[in-house]
Amino acid sequence: MIKIAEVKTKKHLNDFIKVPWSIYEHDKNWVPPLIVERRDALKASQPIFKHLDWAGWVAYDESKPIARISAQVDRAHLEYYQNTTGFFGNFESPNNSAISKQLFLLAEQWLLSKEMTRVRGPFNLNINQEVGLLVEGFDTPPYFMMTHARDYYGKLVEDSGYAKEMDLSAYLISPKFEPPKFMKAILKRLEKDIIISPLNRKDVMAELETVRNIFNDAWSDNWGFVPFEKDEFAAIGKEMLMVIPNDFIQIARINNEPVAFIVLLPNINEAIQDLDGKLFPFGIFKLIKRLKLGYPKTARIPLMGVRKRLQNTRFGPGLALSVVNALRKPAIRKGIETVEMSWILENNAGMKKIIDILGGYRSKHYRVYEKPLIPISTHN
Repeated sequence: MIKIAEVKTKKHLNDFIKVPWSIYEHDKNWVPPLIVERRDALKASQPIFKHLDWAGWVAYDESKPIARISAQVDRAHLEYYQNTTGFFGNFESPNNSAISKQLFLLAEQWLLSKEMTRVRGPFNLNINQEVGLLVEGFDTPPYFMMTHARDYYGKLVEDSGYAKEMDLSAYLISPKFEPPKFMKAILKRLEKDIIISPLNRKDVMAELETVRNIFNDAWSDNWGFVPFEKDEFAAIGKEMLMVIPNDFIQIARINNEPVAFIVLLPNINEAIQDLDGKLFPFGIFKLIKRLKLGYPKTARIPLMGVRKRLQNTRFGPGLALSVVNALRKPAIRKGIETVEMSWILENNAGMKKIIDILGGYRSKHYRVYEKPLIPISTHN
């Protein structure tokens, strides 16, 4: 007998976190998240919850948690777009449309109670975290902070009335690529105008604020954009700096003005895949050893940006190529063999062209879905 409970207690939260273990038990490409990190991410004290409310539900088969979903209202999104779109996320389910439909119905009813008129997802929990449902590329593990899924999830989502809103992709590239002639010419032409330097850890809070400021400007016209709040970005930045060297963050300046940046994040999933989500008692020592003595061979570029006013000028492509090029030596020095650039919007023709020129190729394909919300009283 299947029963569904809203996440109200510590036990419910623990079960919510543990659902993926039943879904991916035999999937060698799934990377179990660190349980302690998942608990910390959902603490009410996290800065994101100053502007985001969420609810979650867990489906049980007898006492075993087998499915879940969350619903979110992000006030930062509502304020930015002046609309009434809510979100779903954290969707996991067996291949059973009766269970998934009931979960979606509960999430949608909660969003309706918050006066939302549309629902979009999956977002875990908002646009600046894990986004999209994997629809192609199930045969390799996800990179850090990217999602994994079962290949039937798309059908379950569509069976609940959802349709495609936007597609996203991940691309792989080698840091040892040979810069094409045109790239060398652009870099040469701009080298007198652009100064690129690694993050200054002695002034780390100011540097993180610089990166946030560029990101919020560069991405402000992009689909789904929600600006990072200062304390939210600072918290993320502090976590990133625990595992990356200074030169994995590069900032470009013109006339001493910060105008572009890029961030390279080691693929922590390499180091945690066999820990089964557990840091204690021995997982923590394995993780430290792997990060200190055997650095991951793969990494991900989760963030980069060029100030909006420069994007369609002669500096735009040059700045993007310059910060990408600035990461090559640090990546190679650390033994990075493959870099994932993710996620890239399907309508970001400029970025996709740059990746293609540098020899990159698409490795994974994700989808964001949306549907209108209809009050239950109007259902036939």
